[in-house]
Amino acid sequence: MVETLVIGHRNPDTDAICSAIGYAEFKRRTGMPEAVAARCGDINDRIDFVLRTFGLPAPRFVADVSPRVSDVMRSNVISVPPETPLMEALAIMDDRNIRVLPVLGPGQRCIGLLSVFKASKFFFPSRSRMIDSRRVVASVRSLTRVLQGAMLCGFEPDAENDLVLMIGAMRVASFAARLPSYAPEKLLVVVGDREDIQEAAIRARARCVVVTGGYDISPEIRRLAQEFEVSVVLCPHDTTTTAMLCRASVAVRHLLRSDHLAFGQDELLADAQPLAAASQFQAFPVVDSTDRVVGMMSKSDFLRKVGRRLILVDHNELSQAVHGAAEVEILEIIDHHRLGAFTTQQPILFRNEPVGSTSTIVAEQFLLNRVELSPAIAGCLLAGLVSDTLNLTSPTTTERDANVLATLEKLSGVNAREFVEKLFSSGSVLVSKTADEAITTDCKEYEEGHARFSVAQIEELGFDAFWKRKDEVARALDAHCQAHGYLFAALLVTDVVQQTSLLLVAGDARFRSRIVHPEAQPGIFQMDGVVSRKKQLLPYLTQCLRSLGNGHANGNG
Repeated sequence: MVETLVIGHRNPDTDAICSAIGYAEFKRRTGMPEAVAARCGDINDRIDFVLRTFGLPAPRFVADVSPRVSDVMRSNVISVPPETPLMEALAIMDDRNIRVLPVLGPGQRCIGLLSVFKASKFFFPSRSRMIDSRRVVASVRSLTRVLQGAMLCGFEPDAENDLVLMIGAMRVASFAARLPSYAPEKLLVVVGDREDIQEAAIRARARCVVVTGGYDISPEIRRLAQEFEVSVVLCPHDTTTTAMLCRASVAVRHLLRSDHLAFGQDELLADAQPLAAASQFQAFPVVDSTDRVVGMMSKSDFLRKVGRRLILVDHNELSQAVHGAAEVEILEIIDHHRLGAFTTQQPILFRNEPVGSTSTIVAEQFLLNRVELSPAIAGCLLAGLVSDTLNLTSPTTTERDANVLATLEKLSGVNAREFVEKLFSSGSVLVSKTADEAITTDCKEYEEGHARFSVAQIEELGFDAFWKRKDEVARALDAHCQAHGYLFAALLVTDVVQQTSLLLVAGDARFRSRIVHPEAQPGIFQMDGVVSRKKQLLPYLTQCLRSLGNGHANGNG
């Protein structure tokens, strides 16, 4: 199934969630019905407030988009049960043009694979095994079914027998002379309308007599069959065809490769492919967590194009993207941050605008293309815009943001100023979450040269909640820095009312020494007037980092 995920960065903020919802709606309305809003991180209380306010569901959670076996398997599994006669299985394989057929037992579990190669060896045994060409392993009922015949007399018809095929195409004296060579209970006699051969076989108590050519038997022969308890089957085919079909009535369970290779449906393609390539098998069952077969794969299926594609919003760095993004096709990037290191295999639509929020860009797409904006989507985009621009007070705000916001207010019926007050009072991250959760709720990873670091931001109404938990938060930030091997980890705590921030930095002491802002308390820097991670804090941090001689930063905000 083809789907296009419109997805923001890890640890998504309100703008990332709202722009994903809005742009997915725009793509669906303009010819991409498979577009789905997604997220690769948890939503916080403020995002939840936005979604409740406008009656919108949360984007689908997708932790990893790495191609998996289930992405390329064929889910319409064509299979047979183990008691299926070989002839029926071969007919299915011929009709569906497949060379390997899974044989499924109870609970849809694979007990083996039937291959055309294995069947051909059965019909054409090696010269040293020519006796096998006369062997018939089947029940009388299975024989009747495959021969499309009629069972006139049936004794233990469902018991499977290991029989020897004998064609009654000789003089009765010669036939009678050969009968003692075989145990009668193992003898399957195929004969036409020769009543003398029929009688001789029945009196010898053969296990079954098959009468070919569509001929009936006489009342006397029928009486003898009942008396000697010999099963008799009438068959419409000629003797040659009948003999072949008798061999093909064997149950497929006798011809299986039970040492097959199977893959789990959630197994990574990158892990499964080398195993398949090195295997002697040409097809592989795909199973779920209970070993139930849910699909089949051939070696060529590993070359199939994965049906999952991405549109990235509110970021343009793979280090911030959903896990596995580098392994699938990226169609578009819609962003408002400076460019990071990013390469693609083919040209894509890359829309990067110097505005205050990605929601602004998305809203403009609706307006420029004259696509109707519903009140709910307009309200959602309004929420993303005012959140990222702090209601147009952030230094990243542009005239375009202000113009779009005025339009969104009209379309949604929402007063932005009143909404912002409710939004930022809807939930304090420092009150509702653990310290570990609080410092990663809106956290982005960057690289500069060989240095990796993270910058997180928490927006609060005042600093009271922070001061109460500052020691706990500082310990969590230090642990986060060490766990990821960062040069440093920064946390910007912003007072959206006073338009100022506090900065905590864990990690390399040399780097911390480069920060020249005054300290409100030891290790906590006062960042007066700094409210934007993208436009104010990140350029300052990368400047400090450059002064250490680590090269030019390529992160974005």
